[in-house]
Amino acid sequence: MPDPLNPGPPQPDNPLHDELLELALEAARRSGAFLRDGRPADLGVAATKTSPIDVVTEMDIASEKLITGFIAEHRPDDGFLGEEGASVAGSSGVRWVIDPVDGTVNYLYGLPSWAVSIAAEKDGETVVGVVAAPMRGETYQAVLGRGAFNNGERVHHRPAPPLSQALVGTGFGYLADRRAAQADVVRALIPQVRDIRRSGSAAIDLCDVACGRLDAYYERGLNPWDLAAGVLIAREAGALTGGRPGEVASHELTVAASPAVFEELQPLLDELGAWHD
Repeated sequence: MPDPLNPGPPQPDNPLHDELLELALEAARRSGAFLRDGRPADLGVAATKTSPIDVVTEMDIASEKLITGFIAEHRPDDGFLGEEGASVAGSSGVRWVIDPVDGTVNYLYGLPSWAVSIAAEKDGETVVGVVAAPMRGETYQAVLGRGAFNNGERVHHRPAPPLSQALVGTGFGYLADRRAAQADVVRALIPQVRDIRRSGSAAIDLCDVACGRLDAYYERGLNPWDLAAGVLIAREAGALTGGRPGEVASHELTVAASPAVFEELQPLLDELGAWHD
């Protein structure tokens, strides 16, 4: 398996990857349009998960069913891992990792920063990532070894400033103790960077690193569906991604940044304890 911090040289075309990308783009387009155009005026919470503010709406559930149903029609032997419960082992070696609404609280409140995130893994390695942000009118995509794109235009990370001039995105968990610990990290970090941004969508933040709209992004507590597509897109745009020093992006910690910013920020976050509650 390639070094997770270095995707290596460009890869040749792969018919399977082409097929997976086409399906991911169409599934994300359909789901994004459904969510954008079908949002009820009286949208309410269908369920809560880890805490009363970790919510699921009826649209999250319907979006996941739309995505998995569409993909299964074309590839019935594939596996699925979805935020709202899709869990199928599959037998093809391909697994789809799906966040049907990344930024559900934003969506619930009518804020525009939400996205549909779809990644495809082959034998455990993410090979395709698509993030559709309908309220931005943007779709980000990447195939392993082929670069990253926004609406068909190649994107690249921002030229790295000194850490003191870096604009850094982050997010906060749903549990009170974790949020308090994350606030302590931000309190220590903010005097050392240009400023902090918090969009409420990990997938969008990772794509903003890819597009040069953020110099860096970090967060503790992300799940596979939160990060799978966005991490690939950021890496294919030339950013570095990882977790704690020497580790891959994970639930413990996810960091993505322009390479020079990454080299400064990752050890600082480790020192500040961004990886624990």
